[in-house]
Amino acid sequence: MNWTEILAPIKNTAYFENLWQKVNEAYDAEKCFPPKEQIFRALDLTSFEDVKVVIIGQDPYHNDDQANGLCFSVSEKVKTPPSLKNIFTELKEDLGIDRTKKELDDWAEQGVLLLNATLTVKAHSPNSHKDLGWEQFTNFIIKEISDRKENVVFVLWGAFAQKKEELINSSKHFIVKSAHPSPFSVYRGFYGSKPFSKINDYLKSKNKESISW
Repeated sequence: MNWTEILAPIKNTAYFENLWQKVNEAYDAEKCFPPKEQIFRALDLTSFEDVKVVIIGQDPYHNDDQANGLCFSVSEKVKTPPSLKNIFTELKEDLGIDRTKKELDDWAEQGVLLLNATLTVKAHSPNSHKDLGWEQFTNFIIKEISDRKENVVFVLWGAFAQKKEELINSSKHFIVKSAHPSPFSVYRGFYGSKPFSKINDYLKSKNKESISW
């Protein structure tokens, strides 16, 4: 199965046609992120067959040159956002990996689906597209992965992502959850949560190749 086949039932609906019309109108009317050709980049870089890990974000970064279609990932030319910096701090603490590369394409290419719940945003206006209707589409993706695959790791950082747990069959998948890596909550349980070693330990236990973080 590929994404085209998986998504056909939802893409061929009046709901999705209406959503896409709203997205086009928003992009025509004002500056939005990510660039239009990168809206579905998470799906472009991580095929359905390859999905081993799903990391769920909320919505894209909203400042210039940041969003590139993958949650938490930014372009190399901008400053590292606080959440990503905290993710890298925990990665160093957990696995001793001193990562500086801010674009997370290499994670995506290894089977880590970096999925925002809302795939677009108005420039400089966080969460501005949360009511366009994207969540019905991204919830569909999460549920299809849960229903059709086995032994996937779902990473739920923070209360928003943890609401997605109801879409996941925990009897055949592994859920990693903690506080969000944002500066507001990083000390409430994100630091010290060791998500990267937990993910790799689980993948190895299922005879899957671990992620090179």
